[in-house]
Amino acid sequence: MVPDISRGSKTYGLLAYLYGPGKHDEHFDPHIVASWDGFAPDPGRDPSANLKQLEQVLDLRVNQLGSRRPKKHVWHCPVSADPGDRILTDEEWAEVARRVVAAAGIAEPGDPDGCRWIAVRHDPRHIHIMATTVRGDLRGARLNGDAQRAQDECRRIEKDFGLKQLNPGDKTAAKRPTSAEAHKAERLGRPEPVRLQLRDKVRQAVAGAVSEAEFFARLTSAGLLVNRKVGPSGAAFGYSVADPDDRNAAGEPVYYGGSSLAPDLSLPRIRKRLTAGPLGDGDGDAELGDQAAGKKRVPGSRAAQARRGAAAAVDDATRAIDESDDEAASAQLAGAIEIIDVIAVRAPADTRAQLLAAARAFERASRSHIRAERADNRALRYAARQMLSNGYTTNRGEDGGVTAMLLSALVLLAIAAARWHSSRGHAQQAAAANAAALQLRTAYATVAARPMAAMAGQGKALPPAVRERQTAVIREQLAGVDEDTREEESWDALAATLAEAEAAGHDPAALLEEARSWRELGTADSVTAVMVWRVRRLADLPASPASRTTPPRLGPGVRADRPGSAPKAPRRRPGRY
Repeated sequence: MVPDISRGSKTYGLLAYLYGPGKHDEHFDPHIVASWDGFAPDPGRDPSANLKQLEQVLDLRVNQLGSRRPKKHVWHCPVSADPGDRILTDEEWAEVARRVVAAAGIAEPGDPDGCRWIAVRHDPRHIHIMATTVRGDLRGARLNGDAQRAQDECRRIEKDFGLKQLNPGDKTAAKRPTSAEAHKAERLGRPEPVRLQLRDKVRQAVAGAVSEAEFFARLTSAGLLVNRKVGPSGAAFGYSVADPDDRNAAGEPVYYGGSSLAPDLSLPRIRKRLTAGPLGDGDGDAELGDQAAGKKRVPGSRAAQARRGAAAAVDDATRAIDESDDEAASAQLAGAIEIIDVIAVRAPADTRAQLLAAARAFERASRSHIRAERADNRALRYAARQMLSNGYTTNRGEDGGVTAMLLSALVLLAIAAARWHSSRGHAQQAAAANAAALQLRTAYATVAARPMAAMAGQGKALPPAVRERQTAVIREQLAGVDEDTREEESWDALAATLAEAEAAGHDPAALLEEARSWRELGTADSVTAVMVWRVRRLADLPASPASRTTPPRLGPGVRADRPGSAPKAPRRRPGRY
């Protein structure tokens, strides 16, 4: 059950909407289910009542103030049931309304001077509570914190009524679009309120940025109108953004402040990210450092190599979430959203919708009351910058392979984030992380299909002796994996990967042992698929081999019927795993 509080100045205008047909004739049988005294005139059920009479009784105390009447005296709170809930009766909705106005401070039980209010039902699954905020003693209602109190009461109502229980909030969520914003978007034919689109664009402008000037330049490049708030010294102390096509009745752009879009998008919070230190100089960023120095150890475009480096940074972040203190884990979550934002922006059309949805969900999971004031997430932010700087990728060939590699790592990070939040009672963040993992899995399935099929074909075509040798390694190193997974495509792909690594001079058993030690396997959909990407990165193998089905060329001293005499162990990079 979701309350959505807003304030306005036109009593009659809101009444006309509540009793009208709706934007698309969706309002049915509008009528009052409860009111402040039980005797409010109801134009929906009483033929002798009209909207003007109802307006007059609601505004009685407001009008008594004369010139002192508040400008925004209308309090509006739609309360919606979950689509899966049973249909409530009018009597039940009346009880919901009385409890919400009492919790919000509109009219507490036994208070003769409470505000005047009504609850109108014009849809089976929601009501609209409307009140005027001047009390009988002509003082204004005390409404500070009314939204949180209403939310808390709705959680209790859900339990008492046997309805779906939503997750409690902790006041760190971004502000939801208001009813007016939603109606405006619907009226103008927009797919969603402007607030959501602006939040996405500002978040994407922050991802991988190294300076305030670059951040503002990106906002302008994204087509937004930017209004910097500048103090006497000439330094900006805030900002707001607007969509050029979003105008008010006077034809002026509608600006949204950064902090009103999300708590971590205020200029002071963004500055903390930008001034945390130079990007790319973390001790655990050896692979990214090699790329920055122009060392290309594996085939692929610069964009593909940037994604390979990002996958390494994401795996490090997942380990930190599991093993580090709360502040360090929180920092990794704040950095991970930048990776997801960038991959969503750079995604080809066939996965863009899922990745944008994942970014929006994980945005909620990246924010809690645990602040990362001193913790370091520069490796993730640098990885995001490298991805932005090195252009777009496709979902084919080596590009597709490294994208699958990165998405596989992001799925496990999102699952680790959900577990971390859940263990600390962050219900909304845990649910958001799980939602992000679901979207990332969907995108991964699309991207990984082609490279996995190519590697599986190679695995099936291995010489019997080579195949059996790699199968024995897999069985030994992944003893807890169900034997049935040997029938999966990823099992064949892993056998091909180990054979390819052996041909390059690596020890397959040592590679697989190290890949397994990176943890976070119990929640993987396919352990063998995860191992494919980890082993290929450890051994510096291409992420997407050619789709030929001939066996890989064996290196010197390695015969098909026996292991090589001196295969080299996997090279551990400083600070990695």
